Amino acid sequence: MHIAEGFLPPAHAVAWGVASAPFVVHGARSLVRDVKEHPESTLLLGASGAFTFVLSALKLPSVTGSCSHPTGTGLGAILFRPPVMAVLGTITLLFQALLLAHGGLTTLGANVFSMAVVGPWAGYGIYRLLRRYDVPLMVAVFSGAFVADLSTYCVTSVQLALAFPDPGSGFLGALGKFGSIFAVTQIPLAVSEGLLTVLVMRMLVQSSKEELTRLGVLVTSVAGRKTAKSSDSAEAVAR
Repeated sequence: MHIAEGFLPPAHAVAWGVASAPFVVHGARSLVRDVKEHPESTLLLGASGAFTFVLSALKLPSVTGSCSHPTGTGLGAILFRPPVMAVLGTITLLFQALLLAHGGLTTLGANVFSMAVVGPWAGYGIYRLLRRYDVPLMVAVFSGAFVADLSTYCVTSVQLALAFPDPGSGFLGALGKFGSIFAVTQIPLAVSEGLLTVLVMRMLVQSSKEELTRLGVLVTSVAGRKTAKSSDSAEAVAR
C-alpha cells in the first residue's frame, strides 16, 4: 500500500522523509558511478525501473477498502544492488504520486522508506544469504522478491501503527490490526511477484548472459576455479 496524500501527521511525514534522504543520496551517487563505468547496463537498468513502475502501479483491493500491490523492487536489487533501487524506487513513487494519484508527495518519504529502502535491502539480504549456502539461483531469486514485497508491507504497518496507535492497546495493538489486514492480500501477491521475477530472470539468463555475469548474478571463472558471487554455474540457473 502506498500511504495516501495527507494521511500521515506532518511530523511523521517529515521524519520519514529525513530517514529516507541519505539512502536516496547514496543511491544516486552509486547510480551515476555505475552508468559512467558501465554504460552498456543502461538498458537493463531502465528495464528494472520499468518493472518496478508497472508492478507497483497495479492496485488490487484489500479487505478494508484500501489497496495492495506488488512492488517489483526485488529484481533490481538483485541485479544492481539496493542503493540503486533507492533511486529507481523514489522516481517510481514520485511519478505515481504526480501522474496516478497513487501515494502522495507529503507521504513520499514514508513510501520511499518502505518500498525503495527496506524492501530492496531485505530482499537482497535473503538472496545473498541463500546464495552463500549454495541454494539454487532461482530459489534465491524467488525468495528475494518475496521478502522484498512482504517486508515493504511490514514497514508500512509499522508506519501506520506509529501514526495511529490503538486507543486501548497502543502501538502493538495497531500493529497487529494493520499487519493482519495487509497480510490477507499481500502474502499471495508476494508469492505471485516471486514467481514473476523468476520468469523474468530466466529470460534474462537466455538473452543477457554476458551482462548478468558482469553483474555477478552468473558465475565467473578465475584460474580455472568457479567462484560464485551469486550462483554456482550457468547450468544451475536452468534448474
